[in-house]
Amino acid sequence: MSMENLRIGWIGAGKMGGPMSCNVISAGGAVTVFDPVAANMAAVVAAGGVQGASNQVLAADSDIVVSMIPNDAVLHSVVLGDDGIFAVMKPGSVYLDMSTVSPEASADVAAAADLAGIGYLRAPVSGSTALAEAGKLTIMASGPRDAFDRCLPLFEAMGAQNFYLGDSDQARYLKLVVNLLVGTTGAVLAEALTLGRKGGLDWEQMLDVIGVSAAASPYIQYNLDPLKARDFTALFTTEQMVKDSRLICEAGAASDVPMAIGNAMLQIFEDTIEAGYGQENLTAAIKLLEGKAGLGEV
Repeated sequence: MSMENLRIGWIGAGKMGGPMSCNVISAGGAVTVFDPVAANMAAVVAAGGVQGASNQVLAADSDIVVSMIPNDAVLHSVVLGDDGIFAVMKPGSVYLDMSTVSPEASADVAAAADLAGIGYLRAPVSGSTALAEAGKLTIMASGPRDAFDRCLPLFEAMGAQNFYLGDSDQARYLKLVVNLLVGTTGAVLAEALTLGRKGGLDWEQMLDVIGVSAAASPYIQYNLDPLKARDFTALFTTEQMVKDSRLICEAGAASDVPMAIGNAMLQIFEDTIEAGYGQENLTAAIKLLEGKAGLGEV
């Protein structure tokens, strides 16, 4: 399949949505974009997109509408609010949401999509802004199989790996599973590094050894150089990690799954925000714990 003759509407062109939509354009997609931040739209237009007048205007004229938006509240507003896109999307069109939202909010959208005759595909992503720019995200999709097949050319433009998981909200749960692993790794790494410093270990040597140890992982590997440099520039902010951690813990509670480790992770990142590091990378939890342990900067 190709994107030829597909009219693609794109809602949300921020740190992730911007480069993702640009990659679709680079692969030949005809993209009309809308974002409440004018500079975000301008970047996509500069890459070859068309500026839309509003969410509804672009949705009414699109075969596939893609959204990359912040949270449940925005999802409800964009889809089901007073100016929601489902009021104008054509039956048989596809709504592709690539955000990280709760299974509960997703279920509301699924019910409305069924009533409107719209194919609703959930396709959250795993990966940093750098991977979004490179078109190397991991994409986890669920929903109607025919909607997945129609969106596959877009996924191939944005992702290195694309997975179809089932016909319901499986992708929502897998994204929470992955982020539970990412978040707990980040939290325990902060504790481990603080313990190492307290024990007199050299900062860079400690990180070098961790990077080749049995505990190494892709997440740890791509954080090694920034950590060595004490660079906490956000690839995924602590505030974003708290938002996702709450979704994880709420989903666990709703499913009667014990979340002792997830709740401890949430507390560490909430404390990191309270310490003033909310806009820094989630690895900034190390600075919180170093402070509590009486350690200064390396």
